Amino acid sequence: MLKISKIISLLENALFAWLGLAFIFIIAGSGILLPDWLQLVGRTHPLLLHFPIVLLLLGLIFFWIPGIRDKKEIREIGDLSFLTGINFAGLTVVAGLILAQEEYEGDALFWHQWVGIGIFVLSVVIYFLRDKSFRALKPLTLALVAGIFITGHLGANLTHGEDFLLAPIKSDEVELVAMSEAEIFRDMVQPILEAKCQSCHKEGKIKGELRMDHLEGLKKGGKSGPFVVAEDFENSMLIQRINLPGDDKKHMPPKNKPQLTDEEIEILMEWVASGASFEQKVEEADPKSELFQLASFKFNSAKAYTFDPADPDDVEELNNFFRKVQPIYPESPALVVSYFGISAFDPASLNDFKKVKKQIVKLNLNKMPLAGVDLKFLSELSNLEELQLNFTDFDPKQIKNLIALENLRSLALSGNQLEAENMEDIAKINNLQRLYLWQSGLDDTTKEKLEKALPKTKIDFGYDGRGVIYALNSPKIELEKVLFKDSIELIISHPIKTAEIRYTLDGSDPDSISSPVFKGPIWLKNTEKIKAKSFAPDWKSSENAEAVVMKSSIIPTEFILKTQPNEKYKAQGGVTLFDQVKGKTNHTSGEWLGYQDQPLDLEIGFEKEKAPKEIALSFFLNEGSHIFPPAKIEIWTFSEGKWKSVINQIPIQSEKALESRPEVFEYSLGVNPIEKIRVKISPLSKLPKWHPSAGSKGWIFIDEILLN
Repeated sequence: MLKISKIISLLENALFAWLGLAFIFIIAGSGILLPDWLQLVGRTHPLLLHFPIVLLLLGLIFFWIPGIRDKKEIREIGDLSFLTGINFAGLTVVAGLILAQEEYEGDALFWHQWVGIGIFVLSVVIYFLRDKSFRALKPLTLALVAGIFITGHLGANLTHGEDFLLAPIKSDEVELVAMSEAEIFRDMVQPILEAKCQSCHKEGKIKGELRMDHLEGLKKGGKSGPFVVAEDFENSMLIQRINLPGDDKKHMPPKNKPQLTDEEIEILMEWVASGASFEQKVEEADPKSELFQLASFKFNSAKAYTFDPADPDDVEELNNFFRKVQPIYPESPALVVSYFGISAFDPASLNDFKKVKKQIVKLNLNKMPLAGVDLKFLSELSNLEELQLNFTDFDPKQIKNLIALENLRSLALSGNQLEAENMEDIAKINNLQRLYLWQSGLDDTTKEKLEKALPKTKIDFGYDGRGVIYALNSPKIELEKVLFKDSIELIISHPIKTAEIRYTLDGSDPDSISSPVFKGPIWLKNTEKIKAKSFAPDWKSSENAEAVVMKSSIIPTEFILKTQPNEKYKAQGGVTLFDQVKGKTNHTSGEWLGYQDQPLDLEIGFEKEKAPKEIALSFFLNEGSHIFPPAKIEIWTFSEGKWKSVINQIPIQSEKALESRPEVFEYSLGVNPIEKIRVKISPLSKLPKWHPSAGSKGWIFIDEILLN
């Protein structure tokens, strides 16, 4: 059996081996190509680090107990404990340097690594000076203890997230965000990522080459693919990983980490389905969407009003055909007041607000004729936050009534002629956050003075159109529905009444010469692809507005879907193709049949007297999600015991990725009596060379087959 002295000698020599190895890894860094077995050694770092902590602290006790080092046997035990701890520290440092070459980087790693190396070197120095008459020895041991705790704290931050040690004693009070200011990513998505994902994907620890502690990292994605792809669950790694079975090794978060709740999963999926925007505000989302509903529940009570609610009878009495008074959100004491109908406006009705003057937080008087109207009542609305007086022709001197409104945050005065002296009064509204002064007749000097007087206010003076030609907004295409049996009314409008609207019904781009001018409602009797564009003198023409209407006057008596769609996109099977329900512009909405590995093959039967003469196929296209026009469309008709090929088309393929959109392919079936139709639609076997996933299989998505 080895004597203690020989063991100590062996361990002392080992120290220099650890120092040498550490030096090699520090100098060579990532230049060393590590074999798999050595990477295994690196991953023992979290296991090994507990040994030096205990043994070093135990060994240091022998430096502080008076007289204990005078006894040889006890001193040897202390030296052996301390020396063993130093060797484990050396091994831990080497393992850590190997592990750091995998998926760790950043300032947190830098400090954890160098403080750890410092502990190892300082331990060696203390050990070899232990019996010397060295004044600084005990202070060095204190520095060593402090270094051990600092290294442990930094390591915990790397593996468990920032401030892991102090988190339990920190305040968990959450800052409330008003609905009007809330952003979908910042206030709904990011908190989930920070709580459940970021500890493994941040500075210092970047698993899978995915960094989630800043936007650039999220947008870049990781080594397995993009973090999110707008409206595309299949290619969004976030959605893929959170929906894997819990025991799958790729499931995220890992099973030993806190898991996502059902609500958190729904928020993340709805965010991707709605476009995965990093800037969109909650109020800009579709009010009917699940995401908006979740946000409404989360943020509605963000701002609590402390004043008492108004008498419900008083509120009900104030509502009439020209004025709407309602809570800012259900059961809130705060009221929003809006006027509409210029001809019905009665200035005397403004005095009706005395009973609810403390509860009004928003007042909309846009376009109401306020010339000569006394607006002193405004100064009594002590809780007013937003006031809209656009195009009201009010007396600008009455702005003085607003100076006392300490809670006023938003003021809109566009379309009213104002003077420099009026700006002096506006500048006295100190808490103003947003100010709108479009078409107010102010010169540049006055605007500059106002901006200096209100440096914290966002002032919108509108566009300066001098020397600049702007593009018109696209016209609005109004349709009661998309699918129809007999005919449907088409209305196209534009907010600028003098703008000329031209349109086409064949999918071609309208021009300002040959395309027909829209002069009133049009009744459409066939499947059409509508495009409309607005034109006006001194303006650039607008972008196209597009819509598709589809006529479906014949319902088949039977149909057989010979090939089944992909399991993920099977909707209601063959019924989906004839249910007269138009799919949303999102292939994951549950209203589309998706095919990738095989063609759609369908047989349709009819009553002889109701045989169709035309057929239209309604597709969804989104090249970014691998959804392309079909590679081939084949149609046969059956009559008098024989099948006849009537369509054998190879559609023109996309040359670049476009926005998601519907598309309709129409075909004539001829005039012969038809008993059955067979439709075969093949997806692309290989995506084109220009596509990022060139060579992969393409998809087709179809929701309706229309027969006329």
